Amino acid sequence: MEAQRFVRFASPGAVRHGRVNGTTVEVLDGDPVREEARPIGRSVPLDALRLLAPVQPGKIVAVGRNYADHIAEMGMGAPAVPRLFFKPPSAVIGPGEPIRYPAQSRQVEYEAELAVVIGRTTRDVPAAEALSQVFGYTCANDVTARDIQKADGQPSWAKAFDTFCPLGPWITTGLDPADLEIECHVNGERRQHARTAQLLTPVADLIAYISAAVTLDPGDIILTGTPAGVGPVLPGDTVEVSATGIGTLTNPVASAAR
Repeated sequence: MEAQRFVRFASPGAVRHGRVNGTTVEVLDGDPVREEARPIGRSVPLDALRLLAPVQPGKIVAVGRNYADHIAEMGMGAPAVPRLFFKPPSAVIGPGEPIRYPAQSRQVEYEAELAVVIGRTTRDVPAAEALSQVFGYTCANDVTARDIQKADGQPSWAKAFDTFCPLGPWITTGLDPADLEIECHVNGERRQHARTAQLLTPVADLIAYISAAVTLDPGDIILTGTPAGVGPVLPGDTVEVSATGIGTLTNPVASAAR
């Protein structure tokens, strides 16, 4: 399947969806993740748009400890089965939006990840068929208040703050997730670098494992885990997450909103 890129963007009085064609965006009449969306016969320049998170997920299922090198740097053991937790949809922001440093934390860290966007209602699908349920892929930053995570011993609350799930810049379809390059740069310096071939539980197996217990709906997101190199950021920093065939998700870090 030929790769296509789909965006979600702010339009006066509305939120629109579109398909990227080079430097322009073909405006669609609906959300292509959840329905058949057709062109309305209008295109707009890509660089003139304010891009939003490319999908509004009903739920976000995240995977911890899915790269061996990250497990080693955290001083933890490898899980026998995928270690799952949920992030709330209220944590989602889009490209260019600020990650807000919460007053409750003194150690906020980035985590570059490949995000899977589900395209069909999925329940108890075998791994051999799982990728057919995927609409596409996008970049994600599983932002974490590490001091809070260490204090309470589990990840969900430390990763649940508003703005702690940047997604974007768009969804790319037609990708093979078996061996994509994932990178994270902070203020232009590379901090993380891995390939999805290193995932302990690959994408298809994650979908099979999750859907055996939880129905995945169109627009739901699976965060596939982060590699080694996680570290702190401060207000004023800029974080970039990149993935092969997708592009780069860029977010500044800012103080908590007053």
